[in-house]
Amino acid sequence: MTPPPAAVGDAAANGSGKITRDLVLATALQIIDADGADALSMRRLARALDRDPMILYRHAPNKAALLDGVAEAVLAQLKVDSADPDWAAQLRAVARDYRALALAHPHVVPLLVTRPLATPLGLRPRGTLRPLEDVLALLTRAGFSGPDALHIYRALFGFLHGHVLNELQELVENPDETDDLLRLGLHRLPIAEFPLLRSLASVLASYDGAAELERGLDILLAGLTSTLPRPEQPRPPGQKPRPDSSRAL
Repeated sequence: MTPPPAAVGDAAANGSGKITRDLVLATALQIIDADGADALSMRRLARALDRDPMILYRHAPNKAALLDGVAEAVLAQLKVDSADPDWAAQLRAVARDYRALALAHPHVVPLLVTRPLATPLGLRPRGTLRPLEDVLALLTRAGFSGPDALHIYRALFGFLHGHVLNELQELVENPDETDDLLRLGLHRLPIAEFPLLRSLASVLASYDGAAELERGLDILLAGLTSTLPRPEQPRPPGQKPRPDSSRAL
């Protein structure tokens, strides 16, 4: 868990306090939150901690490792109750929490969404795999097969990644403008070519990220519930699953 900003500042002030990996990552997260991942460097991080840069290499060998560590620290705050008997409600809670993390740390979102794509699953930082393992545990406990549980996870997080990226890029051209067409810059689009888009100006201008998330989850979870095979009865502890080669992604 990332230490609160006050604790970070107190520990690093005047070069006092022990430098730990948690402190290094929390300070790196502060820099990214303020100025983005491109602004993070070992030298700037060392200045923020009031330490020699060489000390930092004990905790992270390079910037890439720092970025992975920051992603782990943020995802450590995403909790999945794998024992929840209501799997759909738990996934909805996870989705809400993921959105909250994304809004709290918008500059970290690329580290969570796009950076993992460049790394094979088994080589990614283990902390970033914890939500996957926990969601799979939730769903297999609910009676879904392993392949179906993985399908549900992919559908959920594919939707979540798209949602948070879309919400974070909801920009207006003139925030103080009262006319929705002008505020969104839609007046620049030829009405003959984009009549429907222009007609939805008021809807686009009143974008509500929380409401959009809930509506998307309603559609996603309803679709998954209706199209996937019904979950089997949860197995007693220690009982091995029955072979089933009929289900595949």
